This record gives sequence, C-alpha cells and structure tokens, in this order.
Amino acid sequence: MSTLTKIRKPVETEMDAFEAYFSKTMHSEIPLLNIILNYILRRKGKQMRPLLVFLTAKLNGEISEPTFVAATFIELLHTASLVHDDVVDDADVRRGALSINALWNSKIAVLVGDYMLSKGMLISVEKSRFDMLQIVSEAVKSMSEGELFQLQKARKQNIKEDDYFRIIKSKTAALISACTACGAKSVTDDPATIQKMKEFGENIGIAFQIKDDLLDYEGTGLTGKAGGNDIKEKKITLPLIHALESASSSQKKHILGIVKAKKKTKSDVAEVIKFVADFGGMDYAEMKMNEYLDKSIAILDSYSESDVKESLKTFIGYTANRKR
Repeated sequence: MSTLTKIRKPVETEMDAFEAYFSKTMHSEIPLLNIILNYILRRKGKQMRPLLVFLTAKLNGEISEPTFVAATFIELLHTASLVHDDVVDDADVRRGALSINALWNSKIAVLVGDYMLSKGMLISVEKSRFDMLQIVSEAVKSMSEGELFQLQKARKQNIKEDDYFRIIKSKTAALISACTACGAKSVTDDPATIQKMKEFGENIGIAFQIKDDLLDYEGTGLTGKAGGNDIKEKKITLPLIHALESASSSQKKHILGIVKAKKKTKSDVAEVIKFVADFGGMDYAEMKMNEYLDKSIAILDSYSESDVKESLKTFIGYTANRKR
C-alpha cells in the first residue's frame, strides 16, 4: 500500500465521490473552454488539498455536503492558481505535460484561471456558504499579495529570511490553511477549532514549500520541474538565503552574480547547488522545515487517537520525506 493510499483510507469513499462531484463543476457549454477543462481534469494531481479538507472535516465532525462544497472550492482555487502561476513564470510544462499557456496562449490561460476561480465563488454563494467564501477570499488576497511582494523583491535580489517566510506564508501556506480551516468550518462553528485547524494547515504549508525548495537543490527533477530550476529563474529560496548569510562578501557577490545572470550554464547551476550544500543551506532549511512539522504534530496531539489523526500524521511525514 502506497503512502498516499494509506493517507486516503479514512476518507476513501468520500474522495471517490468527490471526483464525480468535482467533474460536474468542470463543464461548460463553451466548446473551447470545455476542451481545456477536460484537459486539466485528465491531468489532475494527487488532490492533496481536497484530501486535507476531508481529513480535517472528519477529525472534527461528520462529513456532509458542505465538506464537498469546501473541497470543490479549494480545488478550483488551487487549479486556477497553478494556471495563473504558469503564465507568471512563463512555464511550458505542468506535471509533466504542456501547460495551458503553452498549448493555447497566455490570454486564454488567464481567462480559464479566472473562470475556475469565479466558478468556485458561485458554488459557495449558491450553497449559501459565505463563511467559506470569506476564508478562501482571504487566501486569494494573501496569495496575490505574496506573489507581488516576491516579484518586487526578486527585482532587487535582496530577499532575506524574514521576506522568504512572509512570501511562503502568503502563498503556499495561505492555501493549505484555507483547506484545513474550510474542512473544520464544514462540520463545526466553533471559532477555536477553526482557528486551530487554520494554524495546523499553515504550519504544514510552510513546511511543504520549504521541502519543495529543498527538492529543487537536490536536482532530482521529480517536482514537475527540472532540478536547479529556481536558480535558472533567479529565485532565491531558504537554502540559498542561509548559505549566502554564512559566506564571505566576495563569495556572496560571486554567487549572486551567477544567480542574476540571464543565461546560466549547467556548470553555473551546479556551482550554486554545491555552494548551498557546502555552506549548510540545505541542512538549515531541513531543520526549519522540521520545526514547522513539529508544530503541526503538537496541534494534532490535542486530539484523541483515531484513524483520521493517524492519517494526518502520515501526511506530515509524507510532506517531509516526499521525493517530488
């Protein structure tokens, strides 16, 4: 049994039902849009975010239609953000397949992302789940601000550790915390429980992004992007930030010169990766990742033992040990 299959076990029936529920929302009478939506559906990822919605819902109560509404809204938002991210990053590949902007064009990709986001909002309004609309709208606002802040910092190449955590908290962690908050909200109105689950998701989200950034320096290319891709795109993430802070001014200047260069050779990228490893950047990032995972485990430990709690603990372990 794979790790993901084990994690899904307590909500396997609900996740199977969710696939059909979600497919119904991904349909349009506009032929071109329907073709693109079907293309996206056929290349769906691991559906980790809906899974988190269902697990956190079941941890705090009984799953019902509001949970399906929450999972659908979250998955639409997540998919829309990926489509938009590919436009921002000018990426041609997503999950090993051509991106929407590569197959069609950037204008169409932006409109498709907008369609999915508005579809999610409409579903929440139709089902009178304004509480979830507020949670997700706050996440969208945070993600947009985080993206703009990152672009602003990237121009000057002066991202510090505090900036990095502000960015990933605003982007990746905002969406994950929306998953866990909406999951809880779908089964309870208790503010303390919803806040606790929001913090749980935020800690996982921060750790998840740090792991993503670590994988890029491991050069496996299994993340759906080539190893060293962040360096090629001039992105300064935690492993590099820490290594730069530990280096001499001349070393820092040399490495930043490589990162800022428009064109980089394989040896340039390899040099930066080696620099990060030699100056403890990867070890430090892994330590910080584990700090946030420990925080999420501490929150889970406030719950009684159950198969759902065990699955969420396995999910935390998966976040730390995944290879892509």
